[in-house]
Amino acid sequence: MEKANPNLGVTIKLDYFKQKCASAQEMPSAENTFKRLHLNIWTEQATRWIPIERWDACAKAVNVGELEGVPCFAGLDLSSTLDVTALNLTIPVDGRYKQLWRFWIPEENIAQRVRRDRVPYDLWVRQGYIKATEGNVVDYEVVRADINQLREEFNIRQIAYDPWSATQLATQLQGDGFEMVPFRQGFASMSPAAKEFEKLVLGRKIDHGGNPVARWMMSNISVEMDAAGNIKPSKKRSTEKIDGIVAAIMAVGRSALQQEEPEYDGSLLVV
Repeated sequence: MEKANPNLGVTIKLDYFKQKCASAQEMPSAENTFKRLHLNIWTEQATRWIPIERWDACAKAVNVGELEGVPCFAGLDLSSTLDVTALNLTIPVDGRYKQLWRFWIPEENIAQRVRRDRVPYDLWVRQGYIKATEGNVVDYEVVRADINQLREEFNIRQIAYDPWSATQLATQLQGDGFEMVPFRQGFASMSPAAKEFEKLVLGRKIDHGGNPVARWMMSNISVEMDAAGNIKPSKKRSTEKIDGIVAAIMAVGRSALQQEEPEYDGSLLVV
């Protein structure tokens, strides 16, 4: 340790070093940075993210009946029409974040997916965790109708989406009266939301209901880190699908941002 940090106790205070070490042990996204900067250990750019046991510790059941009319924020990840489309609803209640999930896949290629990916899509469809839409691509009209139906039960304030892949559906949903918020997938946009999401999971402030599709996606996810320590989910480096977690990160990001901003009451600000 002294060889990697010759100024330890001089320009680098021991308390600071201990704090960074503790942070690296607690937060997976900080581990690689600590190893590179303070232990002189080379690391991969991408790293596996939140340990699945920490995710499982947040699997408290969500009472949907208690959430009717409560303001919530959604994240929508369309990915490809051939792939999984995911929606996450994040509902902040008394310092906790309740999460609900919706997933859609094309009906025609379910059997092929089960054989190829060895993932029980067919079981999840039967159990109601995924909706299969007719045909060999995800029917976005079904997705649109389902989101509109959710509005009858939940007070959806905003829907965050990746503008690269969701332009047409976003325009349609905006026409339906939803506030659609573009959420780009680069480090600048994703890092604050991903770090907030990580903090909430590690602090057991999220109740995600134990959804098995979301759990599988969490077990797949890796994050990339830039030189400044910013992080973002990496679809290229993750082992399998992560769309639901990306949707959840966007929803948490919008929720956290809105709670930080004071509501404008219409009065003039006098300086």
